[in-house]
Amino acid sequence: MPDLRELTGDEEWDRGVAILSQLWSHVDEAFVRSWREDDDYRLLGWFVADGGDATTAGTARELVAVAGVYVQTVIHHERGLWVHDFVVDEAHRGEGHGEALLAALEDWGGARDCEHVALVCAVDNDEAAAFYEGVGMDDFGTVYETDL
Repeated sequence: MPDLRELTGDEEWDRGVAILSQLWSHVDEAFVRSWREDDDYRLLGWFVADGGDATTAGTARELVAVAGVYVQTVIHHERGLWVHDFVVDEAHRGEGHGEALLAALEDWGGARDCEHVALVCAVDNDEAAAFYEGVGMDDFGTVYETDL
């Protein structure tokens, strides 16, 4: 069966960073690796049977997607699971892993007393926005930012 678990060892992080780099291709790899030093950041991996899809039974060994998450408590969302990075490996897109990973994240967050799963989607990423809305997520608002 597919399996969601935290990436902890160097080899798993190497595999996870390779997938993260598909989203953060403009960011230095050393910076991405530095996230591992943040005590609250968790890089979770979605593993499936080698060569399998999101529903294949068997030993889950192939990393096909990652999610970088924090459990945070904020006024407007109370305690929630914030997904800062969500990437399905390009070679495995369209196989159902994104939807399966989101469902697993809901379970993971629920087990940690989270009341919401939230994430930010870039305003020009229409494909991702359509995906998130298609799996039942609601557009909550807009994030504004400025460089410091």
